[in-house]
Amino acid sequence: MRTLPSILHLDMDAFFASVEQVAKPSLRGKPVIVGGLGQRGVVSTCSYEARVFGVRSAMATAVARRLCPNGAYLWPRFVAYRDISEQVMAMVRELSPLVEQLSVDEAYVDLAAGPYGPALAEATLDGGAELIRAIAEDLRADIERATGLTASVGAASSKLMAKIGSEQAKPNGLVLVTPGQERAVLGPLPVRALPGVGPATEQALRRAGLLTVAEVAEQSEEEMVRLLGRAHGSGVSLMAKGLDGRAVVPDRDAKSVSVEDTYEVDLMERDQVLFELDRLAARCVRRLKAAGRSGRTVVIKVRRFDFSTLTRSETLPGPTDDARVIATTARRLAEQVSLSGGIRLLGVGVSQLAEYTQEDLFAQAAAELAEQEGEGEGGDGPDEPVAQAPPTAAAGQPFREQVWLPGQDVVHAEHGRGWVQGSGVGRVTVRFETPDSPPGRVRTFRIDDAALTPAEPLPLRPRGALEQP
Repeated sequence: MRTLPSILHLDMDAFFASVEQVAKPSLRGKPVIVGGLGQRGVVSTCSYEARVFGVRSAMATAVARRLCPNGAYLWPRFVAYRDISEQVMAMVRELSPLVEQLSVDEAYVDLAAGPYGPALAEATLDGGAELIRAIAEDLRADIERATGLTASVGAASSKLMAKIGSEQAKPNGLVLVTPGQERAVLGPLPVRALPGVGPATEQALRRAGLLTVAEVAEQSEEEMVRLLGRAHGSGVSLMAKGLDGRAVVPDRDAKSVSVEDTYEVDLMERDQVLFELDRLAARCVRRLKAAGRSGRTVVIKVRRFDFSTLTRSETLPGPTDDARVIATTARRLAEQVSLSGGIRLLGVGVSQLAEYTQEDLFAQAAAELAEQEGEGEGGDGPDEPVAQAPPTAAAGQPFREQVWLPGQDVVHAEHGRGWVQGSGVGRVTVRFETPDSPPGRVRTFRIDDAALTPAEPLPLRPRGALEQP
């Protein structure tokens, strides 16, 4: 355990929903819910305005709609979130080479290993805590100036307490836990606040009459081992006492990259399945390339109508990040799976990752074959998302008209940039506004209006450039 609170935990506030509010002036200060929008959809993130109505992450979207019927329900724009995440994490990495990024909006930082390390090494507890508070406040201010987004930060002598601190700081705050305060901070919290305590562990502790962290901390390690098993019981006992010696570990290397979709209506036709596999392969490749990786093994995941789940995989002669190769392999694997009865979920992934791509003849052959079959029409290359192609039927694929998703970025030849508010009955409604404009006008078009096309997200503006409604 450290003598200074030199570990930071940064957590962006309601990240996806906050990005949408900054990007869309008409949504600022209003309830925003981001996630799956169908009957099987799940809330990914919601704004604090939506939480007032009882909406929470991981809640079924159908339940959220009943609680907050007037909220803005948007499909996730992962490209925008990733770009902003990279911008935020670049600021974080200026503080230390030891940054453990947990997700697009969350990271640990070890300040003792960075430029402030020498000053912290010589500081007293009070002086060091003051310096750490100033560093954390500067980081939060820099993020808000650059992106218009707010972040909460916990600072402590361990990862456990830094995480607890950032949760208590939400939203848009800073909590610093100095060494010696750990048990006082942890004691009143429910046992679920401890890492590794999920529903099953909570029930085991509840049966023993242990509801708070303080009550767990009063138990001997031997008693916790008896209740929870040796490894888990020992770990929970130490955490409850505020003891956590885990280091900040950078470069948490992913072993695979994958994407999957759950469908509102089961896929019944093989052509539908192949179409979706092509789309998933394109998304998977974008993630691969964003990480600077390639892979040798292609995996598909199929969940059938009866919830049985199957996986099939094939290892290629060499690593690849070619979308045509991965899509062709995924299609080939699908031939091994019975599609009768309907498909509820599909996924495409790549494992055995490498940091290079081995060019091979079969990749070139696959590309040539795809061109001959007409799969190259309507896009700018192998990474072009199938879902954003013009509504024309390529050879071997079912006809699909353009799908417009709520929240999607678009551009109109006459009216300029905007985003989709909704679509249905052959019409699509668009609000025309940008991050640095006032709330914009709403217009409705035919769903196949040739003047309306999908667009890439615009960068967010610094806080001072935002015009509030």
